Amino acid sequence: MPGPLALCCLLLSALSLTASYLTVSIEPLPHVVIGDTVTLKCNFQTDGNLREIVWFRVTEGGSAKQKIFTYDAMYNTSYSHMEDNRRREDLVYQSTVRLPEVQMEDDGLYECHVGIYDRSSRDKVILASGSITITVIVPPKSISVVAANSPAPFSRYEAQNFTLVCIVAGAKPAPMVYFKRDGELIDVVPTTQFSPSVGDRSKGPSQEKKRGRSQAGLWSSQVLTSRDLDDTKLQKSLSLLEQEGKLARLGQDGPDGPEDGREQESESEPEPTTEVIPETVVSREFPRWVQTSDPLYHFQHRQQASGDGTMEVRAMLTWSLNPQLDNEALFSCEVNHPALSMPMQSEVTLAAPRGPKLSMTPSRAKVGDTVRITIQGFQLGPSASEVFPEPMFTWTRVGGPLLDGREEHDGRELVLERVPAELNGSMFRCTAQNPLGSTDTHTRLIVFDNPSLKKGKKRLIAIDAAISQRSLTFTSMLLLLSFTCELT
Repeated sequence: MPGPLALCCLLLSALSLTASYLTVSIEPLPHVVIGDTVTLKCNFQTDGNLREIVWFRVTEGGSAKQKIFTYDAMYNTSYSHMEDNRRREDLVYQSTVRLPEVQMEDDGLYECHVGIYDRSSRDKVILASGSITITVIVPPKSISVVAANSPAPFSRYEAQNFTLVCIVAGAKPAPMVYFKRDGELIDVVPTTQFSPSVGDRSKGPSQEKKRGRSQAGLWSSQVLTSRDLDDTKLQKSLSLLEQEGKLARLGQDGPDGPEDGREQESESEPEPTTEVIPETVVSREFPRWVQTSDPLYHFQHRQQASGDGTMEVRAMLTWSLNPQLDNEALFSCEVNHPALSMPMQSEVTLAAPRGPKLSMTPSRAKVGDTVRITIQGFQLGPSASEVFPEPMFTWTRVGGPLLDGREEHDGRELVLERVPAELNGSMFRCTAQNPLGSTDTHTRLIVFDNPSLKKGKKRLIAIDAAISQRSLTFTSMLLLLSFTCELT
């Protein structure tokens, strides 16, 4: 059977001359946290003899490559006792590169290049490569919650919007930020969705009704917030009007009375019954208006790239503030990030100022001293550790202007330089207020005599007397000398 034997020999010789193959792959990696140690694994399978392995880091957007590892098989070969070249042998290799404590600059593309000798020709080299992109992520470095437009005054006669700003810095990529109130996740509405859009309508009528109720609650609170409405005062006013047989009309006026347009109304209409609201500030007062439903929270999210490649995120939560309900409410800003094992958070407790504690230095002021009256702290509730937002302070003198002639002074400290005796017994008022409330505290300045000033005055009088006496003696001597000269 020479025919089949010759065919088999030809097939075996052709098999031995078949070109070698080479496949290269790199094991995928999850996100790499900055500071971690990363091991890159390059797997390749071939039936040829290994020539070299080269690792590159691609830089400058792919236009340049930096060699980070090289293995040359010519100087580190492994000998095999298998001399049968007709047998096809598949070998699996793995090359690893270790990157300790990766940093931001290690982010990028890495390539593994492998070269083998072809089975058919020792002079021919087959090349193949694989690549992987390392994404270095950075957890947030800081998180803080501040009040926008702070410090801000207290508004008694109308509602005002209040905004909390959560600032998250140093993260890559940008984290997900959300707010909670008293531990419960707040259902927010993006600022771009004040009115229902097409996408919102697809969510079903139940959510539209819920949003409509919330929107109606916000609108109704805006209508009722331009006048101090107290239920007890309202009932009393209505009862008086019913006894007198008059119609009641609840105006939208402030404490200064009706607007100019209402003064031009006809005299035939019944005169409106208004209440006289005293202008004096009651300690820790709150507005009397009440919202009819839960507030509608609006959410806004902004992010900006920093110079070091990280992101700064500012998340803003805005709602119509109700001091009666929001005072001592706990708000927290929480952050989720793939580099964090658990959420990162920052908390603030909304608190109105009350009971400011004043300190005066020196404790025993004398005429001519510089007196400093400073806010040392406040009386805090059981759930508040500080007054938030930061209050604004206004100093006034009861019954007259301040020492420098101004009617009021803003700041945490009042400085009276070279106090005169006329300020003895003066009463100074400090008003501390933030959007949640206002409070007053008073202190009286007692000015004592300054003995050193009296001694100084006596010394000046004595010096003046001595100088006048000396001048008199000198004058008399001149007169005597001139008289003697005339006689001679």
